[in-house]
Amino acid sequence: MRIPLFAKFTKAMQFVGVLLVGIILGAALYHSLSLASLEKLMNERTILQAKLTQYEEDITHLNQFKDQHTVIKSILPRIENEKGQTSERPLLDQLTETEIIKRVKEDLSVFLGRSIFDIDSNAQFARKLLEKKVYSDINQKDYVIEIKTVLVVDNVLQVWLTVRTSIKKPAS
Repeated sequence: MRIPLFAKFTKAMQFVGVLLVGIILGAALYHSLSLASLEKLMNERTILQAKLTQYEEDITHLNQFKDQHTVIKSILPRIENEKGQTSERPLLDQLTETEIIKRVKEDLSVFLGRSIFDIDSNAQFARKLLEKKVYSDINQKDYVIEIKTVLVVDNVLQVWLTVRTSIKKPAS
């Protein structure tokens, strides 16, 4: 039995090698694109779920206090983004911002149903409640929030916050 010469198949082997490398690179590129789109979809889903629960809570509170015209009916926390942000005050991604707003709303939910005429004592109470409060384990980081402004407009308690990362002191 005779073995065919390998020199006849070098061009075909090169073509098959290039084809295999192209297939592998294409599959890797397609996989990375699909993972990126899946991550984007999951982030949007999380944000939309948070908004949905917020809207449902707002509807229940508005229905609960619909006959009372001088009470706080909903809470709207807002995070201030300063232009000169440093590493101490990072720009927050959408998921972190949503989680911080959710936790602040939970902390300030004690103000729902309170009279808007007592906002001066409520604002001081809110500042004491949330003064340099640390929220732990949000995307493996700790964040410190501070209330800058509290305002009631149209029975909505609006709270402006600043957020910065927490600096942990090493244990001695």
